[in-house]
Amino acid sequence: MGTPATDFSGREIVKVLLGHGFKLVDRTGSHVKLRRVDPNTGDVRNVTVPQYDRIDVDLLQKIATQSGADSFYEWCQWIDDCR
Repeated sequence: MGTPATDFSGREIVKVLLGHGFKLVDRTGSHVKLRRVDPNTGDVRNVTVPQYDRIDVDLLQKIATQSGADSFYEWCQWIDDCR
């Protein structure tokens, strides 16, 4: 398995999450808060994404976990394919 593409901006991540069921719930300074409620299970996912030009790998992993990703690599591929 190769290394995932991890050069994403906060703006790109928010755009993709909005296109996949997340809704904007708040913006405080440079941070955007999004929420998604799973229509089948009622599970709620809250994600906070800073609006940086480039988000480092550690923070990307935290955002992926918040959004419910099972695999960080697959999540990065998904974001990369959607932008």
